[in-house]
Amino acid sequence: MDGSEVVISAHGNHKPRLLFMGLKRSGKSSIINVVLYKLPPTETVFIPATVVIKKHALYSYRNFQIWDLPGQIDFLETNFDTEGIFGAAGAMVWILDAQDDYIESVGRLTETILQLQQLYPDIKYTVFIHKVDSLGSDFREDIVRDIIQRILDDLADAGLENPPVSFYPTSVYDDSVYEALSKVLQLLNPQLATFEALLNTLAGACKLQKLYLFDVLSKLYIAADTSPVDMAGYTLCSDYIDTIIDLAEIYGWDRGKLRGGREGSGNDGDADGCTALPKADESDAESFINGIRGYCLYLKEMNKYLALIGFSKEPRFAVEKPLIDYNVQVFQDALTAVLALT
Repeated sequence: MDGSEVVISAHGNHKPRLLFMGLKRSGKSSIINVVLYKLPPTETVFIPATVVIKKHALYSYRNFQIWDLPGQIDFLETNFDTEGIFGAAGAMVWILDAQDDYIESVGRLTETILQLQQLYPDIKYTVFIHKVDSLGSDFREDIVRDIIQRILDDLADAGLENPPVSFYPTSVYDDSVYEALSKVLQLLNPQLATFEALLNTLAGACKLQKLYLFDVLSKLYIAADTSPVDMAGYTLCSDYIDTIIDLAEIYGWDRGKLRGGREGSGNDGDADGCTALPKADESDAESFINGIRGYCLYLKEMNKYLALIGFSKEPRFAVEKPLIDYNVQVFQDALTAVLALT
């Protein structure tokens, strides 16, 4: 390894790649450390500024690369390996500090998008309007609206109409950053439409208000049914998976090994960054809670990496659980078949 990068986990060059960009001290490393490494948000103030490219890996049903790029360097200059950095990128997240003077960040972002659109038109862009937790609710809405309008106006003035850019207000102190990063990872999922169709069918058959397919370790959801997001329900699901998976680690099956699969190191799947998946059996963790804050919660582990979590306010949900169990098993079989084709 040379002095230009820190490799947290490096296996294969064909994994879906996500780039984190933005000005220095905007919160890029804080988000990565909170989401991937479970660093308490209150300790992110002690994270040193990023001065070299840091590469992180998210091991899941597919193995994703997340690159943290220093904000003080313009990597589109000719003396950098632009192709090596951006050529394999599927999505770029620009972290914009809403507490700071964001005019410079908006200008840098629009310049970056305009240059990348010419060189790599398939890259998808997301803006995290970050650190909004410290803004008052009314002021927050005005700031978010102003940032979005400035970016869209600048891109339109440069001739880029209907740019492929999404916007999310985020904070490491609540679930908003998990929700936003989940949406970004879904941009890198070529099977998203199939997952959503399966989840829609299951939600309708089981009368579930919302269904998520969560990555167990990161608490990011790789897919959900297409009904509107209920943030209260999402937060409940996020807390629920923490509790159940911690208990599964103590009393459940050995998550350190895959049945017929792979270890976390060594063989990392095929050249596309896909992971060999175990078949489901009765050892998968499962849990059901009836009547918590008016919700009925259902969790079923799909494999080592993924867990299905849904909630409902149906009063007969508990009575119909045997039928729900059967439908979930059918869904699990279908999901395994789809993942095997990846």
